[in-house]
Formats: sequence, C-alpha cells, structure tokens
Amino acid sequence: MKRLENKVALITGAAKGMGRSEALLFGKQGARLIITDIDIENLNKLEKELSEAGVQVIAVKHDVALEPDWAAVAREAQQAFGKVDILVNNAGILASEGVEATNLEKWNQIIAVNQTGTWLGMKHIVPLIRKAGGGSIVNIASIYGLIGSGSSAAYQASKGAVRILSKTAAMEYAAENIRVNTIFPGAIETPMVSESISDEELQGLLASVPMKRIGKPDEVAFGVLFLASDESSYITGAELVIDGGWVVP
Repeated sequence: MKRLENKVALITGAAKGMGRSEALLFGKQGARLIITDIDIENLNKLEKELSEAGVQVIAVKHDVALEPDWAAVAREAQQAFGKVDILVNNAGILASEGVEATNLEKWNQIIAVNQTGTWLGMKHIVPLIRKAGGGSIVNIASIYGLIGSGSSAAYQASKGAVRILSKTAAMEYAAENIRVNTIFPGAIETPMVSESISDEELQGLLASVPMKRIGKPDEVAFGVLFLASDESSYITGAELVIDGGWVVP
C-alpha cells in the first residue's frame, strides 16, 4: 500500500521548489491533491503533469495572505473531496534586509505571507481535517526560525513565529487527533533561494554547513512525507531540521 493511499493533501506554494517536489512525491504515494499558488502558470503545468501520471488533482490560484482566498480554497476542497487529511503550509517569501534596511511595506508583506498565511491555513482547513477524523498539518519554517543570521529581519521574525504557532496549535488539536509539526529547512536548491541570494552569498552560507553542499527539494519532501503519513501518528509539536548539520552546534 502506498504511504498516502486514501489521503487528501493540500499543499500551498506548490508551483515551484519544495512545494512542487512535495506534490510530485505525494502523488506517487497515492494522495489526492489540492495544489495552490499565486503562480498559476507553473501551477497549471504541475497539475497537467500530475494528471498525466494518474493523480487526482485540482489546482487553485491562491494568495495565502488573503483570508477570502483561503475560504475559497476550503470550498474547493470540500466540493472536490469532502475532506482534507493533510495540510502542508509551504508557501513563503524571502527578504534579506536587516532591521534598519527593512521598510514597513516589506515587513508587512513578509509577515502576511509567511506568518499570517500559515495561521489562516490552519484556521480554514482544520474543520475539513476534523471532518476526516483527524490528520496532519506540516508547517514549513526555516533554520532562520531557530538561529540568528544578522540579516533577513522580517523573514526570521516570521519563521520564528511559525515555530511557536505550530507548537500552540499542536497542543490545541492533539485531543482531536490533528497533529501539527514543523520542518526547518536550511539552504535548499529552490528558485526562491537562487533569485534572492548571490552565488557569493551562497558560498558564504555553505561554509557553515558541515555537509558542504546545498540541499535538494526532494530531501525536504521526504521529511514532509513522513510527518504527513500515519508513520508519524504519535508525533505532534515536533521540529524536524533538514539542513546538512548547519544548526547542530
């Protein structure tokens, strides 16, 4: 039996990077999928690829910072599948400016997508997971939610908030068999990283990584799969760091 047979999974930020890898892996493992992203062009390409592979999937254009968009995604999931078993709050954006260099517009944008979007996802999708009799929420944070870097003020603030939000949600929903866990990726080979960090900056980051290489999206996706599946049925409030050993010290 496939690891996500008979499961319905909703993955945000699925058009590229880690979200795309998660969607492809979940599809191979038997999940029915709701994939969402603001990048509808690449999302539709992924929907076509999944459909051609025999995966039952719907794609929805979705700005995770907007509550009406979340309400619409919940309606689509209800109409298509009647429930959700797995929510992966994967969508996120990055800014590298420090405290003084960050302006209020950029701060609000980062917080809205990374932090508020994660909260709205749980708020609107938990009722559908409850209808399924329980399930799994996997929130994607960052090692920058665990350690300081001297830059990326808004991004780090948002990911630190995701960490604690996940823990309090884990406590709130544990008795309902709704598990909430968090993944903390390090430097991963995604469009968001390549578009935001120069090669020189990346080499500087990798100097802190004991494995001396950047991670692959699939290496994160397999961690998400474990926390999404029933294999982790007695795990909630946990933190899985996938970073090549970066934060071990």
